[in-house]
Amino acid sequence: MSWGTELWDQFDNLEKHTQWGIDVLEKYIKFVKERTEIELSYAKQLRNLSKKYQPKKNSKEEEEYRYTSTRAFLATLNEMNDYAGQHEVISENMTSLITAELTRYVQELKQERKSHFHDGRKAQQHIETCWKQLEASKRRFERDCKEADRAQQYFEKMDADINVTKADVEKARQQAQLRHQMAEDSKAEYSSTLQKFNSEQHEHYYTHIPNIFQKIQEMEERRIVRIGESMKTFAEVDRQVIPIIGKCLDEITKAAESVDHKNDSQMVIEAFKSGFEPPGDVDFEDFTQPMKRTVSESSLSNSRGDGKSEPKFGSKSKGKLWPFIKKNKLMSLLTSPHQPPPPPPASASPSAVPNGPQSPKQQKEPLSHRFNEFMTSKPKIHCFRSLKRGLSLKLGAGPEDFSNLPPEQRRKKLQQKVDELNRDIQKEMDSRDALTKMKDVYIKNPQMGDAASVDHRLAELGQNIEKLRLEVQKFEGWLAEVEGRLPARSEQSRRQSGVYEAQNASGVNSCAQDRESPDGSYTEEQSQETEMKVPATDFDDEFDDEEPLPTIGTCKALYTFEGQNEGTISVAEGEMLYVIEEDKGDGWTRIRRNEDEEGYVPTSYVEVYLDKNAKDVHKPLQKISE
Repeated sequence: MSWGTELWDQFDNLEKHTQWGIDVLEKYIKFVKERTEIELSYAKQLRNLSKKYQPKKNSKEEEEYRYTSTRAFLATLNEMNDYAGQHEVISENMTSLITAELTRYVQELKQERKSHFHDGRKAQQHIETCWKQLEASKRRFERDCKEADRAQQYFEKMDADINVTKADVEKARQQAQLRHQMAEDSKAEYSSTLQKFNSEQHEHYYTHIPNIFQKIQEMEERRIVRIGESMKTFAEVDRQVIPIIGKCLDEITKAAESVDHKNDSQMVIEAFKSGFEPPGDVDFEDFTQPMKRTVSESSLSNSRGDGKSEPKFGSKSKGKLWPFIKKNKLMSLLTSPHQPPPPPPASASPSAVPNGPQSPKQQKEPLSHRFNEFMTSKPKIHCFRSLKRGLSLKLGAGPEDFSNLPPEQRRKKLQQKVDELNRDIQKEMDSRDALTKMKDVYIKNPQMGDAASVDHRLAELGQNIEKLRLEVQKFEGWLAEVEGRLPARSEQSRRQSGVYEAQNASGVNSCAQDRESPDGSYTEEQSQETEMKVPATDFDDEFDDEEPLPTIGTCKALYTFEGQNEGTISVAEGEMLYVIEEDKGDGWTRIRRNEDEEGYVPTSYVEVYLDKNAKDVHKPLQKISE
């Protein structure tokens, strides 16, 4: 089966067919190109979709991805990103293996087709030229034969006429012979041209045209094979990524199977557990006896946990108490400093004592005025919210020791801070070790560098490591304090959380800015606070006649402290004073100099001597110098 023998006379149809084949190939190239564009667009949309739902760094969303369900969703997003990458691979492979190759092949095919059909047209033009030569020779032979016949007839006519001279007859005879000779010559030329044409024609139709058409046939068959191979490659490109896509889908399935509802529930407990117990039952209060309202034993207005008697309110306001907060707590809220205490000075000498950042000294004002300001002030940063909205606190909004968080949450935050500082220390130590090795190399090979050039950096790293270690010690101390002070189940602690729930429901907008944390969180003092239910009015006279707090020991000032903060008191080095309230974990101790002067000093600035049998004696203590 050959186009040269079967289609020897279909030159024009073969030309049209081969052009159609090239058009089909170009159409397939366009199809593959559009497919690659779709793959790229799909991959881009998948990546954008995955990026859209990725958690933002250093945001609240990132914290939510610690649960197994959200981690599974994050794994799905990552796998979808890899899935999109496989579609990009499909696009790249189709572009390089199909589109680029076929585009180059089409150009070559067009050149080859043009060459073959040029040779075919040249052969046709040659045979047409031979045919024209044959036709011209034939016409000339025919013309000469007719001329010879006319010359012969003229000679015979002249020869038969008796009136014609002998010379005219001879002339006619010679002309007839000449025409016969020309006819013979034309006949010989025509015969030669005919033989030549037949030979050329045979060679054209049995040699040249079959060879040319055979080449065209081979070219067309190569095109067909090439487009088939491209279609096979088209499928193989998809098939090559199927295992990887399958792995992506397997990973998504694996992530989905890793979702553990029990674990997520436990993590919710760990995230929001306050460490306190729910409130207990409210005891019955008997109001049948006129003018003698008693408070139940489970009320938070009972005596202090250490056995000391609780100061009583004046006779004017025995039935009206600050709701939910005992008097000592209210005093702490109104007068205690709102910042961590300054560290103790490096030297015991008064001249070497840095006072740190302090505020103006507390001015004596009526407690009722201070209480009214506390009740009417608008919340700015810290305010109570419903416990249903959680006890968590945004990072950076509270004090450094996280004392505004519940014990369990505070312990977790402190542990995270300690781990973070330890990682920073390890990084600094690695840098120091690397610089030390570099310095050793410089010492052994001075031409490589100056060993003294790294000393400054080594000194900086040493200072950084020392600072970080001090920070670690500080946070480890707070952590140890919290771990040893987690509250046990008690009637007061159970009631406290319920009390704050009721307080939030009643629409109280006031904020405690010292020991009460935002969002309704607690401090370690809450197990001792008193529950009281009174209106938020007529408090002016409740604390005017209150009894002073009893002393629980004495203390000696180790350093001079200039009390410039509101609620603090200035002390001199070596001065002896009374202790009326221990350090509650915030670094401050409440002391008294006489009946009218009391306030807070940093715990690290004094040496406390607790005496459970100490009495409230207000005679002045003598200043003792070391």
